[in-house]
Amino acid sequence: MTVIDQVTVPAIVEKVGYHYLPPHDYEVGREQIREFARSVHDDHPAHRLEIAAAALGYATLIAPVTFVSVIGTRLLPELFGNLLIGYSVSDVLHTDQQILIRRPMQVGDRVSSDLCLESFRQSSGSDVMVTSNTLTDQRGDVLAVTRTTFVARTGGYTDPDIADALHKVMRS
Repeated sequence: MTVIDQVTVPAIVEKVGYHYLPPHDYEVGREQIREFARSVHDDHPAHRLEIAAAALGYATLIAPVTFVSVIGTRLLPELFGNLLIGYSVSDVLHTDQQILIRRPMQVGDRVSSDLCLESFRQSSGSDVMVTSNTLTDQRGDVLAVTRTTFVARTGGYTDPDIADALHKVMRS
């Protein structure tokens, strides 16, 4: 591997294989599920009606598969602060996403995350980083595992005004 950026590359390479456990959980709420389902135009009744979820064998509403993105978005500051050292959301392009669902999230789940930097490599002037997030419920059962690939320009430069604007959008 060619080290182009003398500060960022060593810091992130040291984090490969490292797991970061955010100190807070996310509690899945009934209205959060309903609102998210509306926002993604998922009209399955199990996201809105308890009786429809019960017909599928669940005690309460279940979240759409892509609800994991709500948790992932909330964790972005921690991901960049603890694993993707030297990068910010304005530096990277989200290029691939895989989601393995073990069971749907339900109202009342308290979801914990285990963030991991699985790999880092440089290729053709780009830094390629793969992260994973294992989501577990309050009993320790795995709900989902996500794997995300980010690409950044090696030694790239981000205009500070653009970075500030993106930071404000991500916080709103």
